[in-house]
Amino acid sequence: MDLINELMNMMTESLFNEDMWRSAGKGFLKIIGILILASILIKIGNVVIGKIFMLRTKSPLRISERRENTLVKLLDNVLTYLVYFIALLMILETLSFDVKALLAGAGIVGLAVGFGAQNLVRDIITGFFIIFEDQFSVGDMIRVGQFEGTVEEIGLRTTKIKSWTGEINILPNGNITEVTNFSINNSVAFVDVSIAYEGDIPKAEKVIEDLLLELPDKYEEMVAPPELLGVQNLGPSEVVLRVVSEVLPMKHFHISRVLRKEIKMRLDEHGIEIPYPRMVMYSRNEESRPKERVTE
Repeated sequence: MDLINELMNMMTESLFNEDMWRSAGKGFLKIIGILILASILIKIGNVVIGKIFMLRTKSPLRISERRENTLVKLLDNVLTYLVYFIALLMILETLSFDVKALLAGAGIVGLAVGFGAQNLVRDIITGFFIIFEDQFSVGDMIRVGQFEGTVEEIGLRTTKIKSWTGEINILPNGNITEVTNFSINNSVAFVDVSIAYEGDIPKAEKVIEDLLLELPDKYEEMVAPPELLGVQNLGPSEVVLRVVSEVLPMKHFHISRVLRKEIKMRLDEHGIEIPYPRMVMYSRNEESRPKERVTE
């Protein structure tokens, strides 16, 4: 009973100790202030980074826009990690932890943990070489394995790829071994146009060529006037002509649809028929059947 009473008295003294509550309140407010200050510093840093790259747009030594977007995302990422790491150390110091001893111990623990964190180190090193070699940048259309989409962010450890249906695929940089980048060079759109065998092929070619010369002024995605290559194939009921067009990166899907519409409308204007599948049926009556001869 004496022990219980002594413990109760100690707890009561602690609960009603003004110095303890005053110290705890100061510590709590200091932690809140550190978190708020960290958030403000991150926002200011992001604005400063953006302003610096905006000023570089007027510089004769300006790098490509793709690379600028990538570096902005990366620097924002690094700034966030750095500020929150410093904020964590300040919070630990507020809670009366010996930060110097923790950092000294972290070096020893980090050495031991490093053997088990080889994948993390590989991800960071691979991410560095992706950016250094400019393999792809933010905004590029790429394919990595089974994932294909637009690069949303390149971080120190992961890369985020947004597919055309809206999903965000987060890939560790160390897993990116083969990349297909669709955004570096111009794309090529091609369209096959079918003309009936009964149609006037030279006339159809002349109509299409005249149309192709008009299209670059109408569609700025076209780098050069489209080209009619000629007869691509002889189908069951049609002659197939192929049209190709060099366009801006990843604009070939759009221009292919445009070419099909424009060519169809122009051929209709000149009465040139685009064939449709035909079926010829033969019927035989019973009288016309050859008679079977029965031999013994």
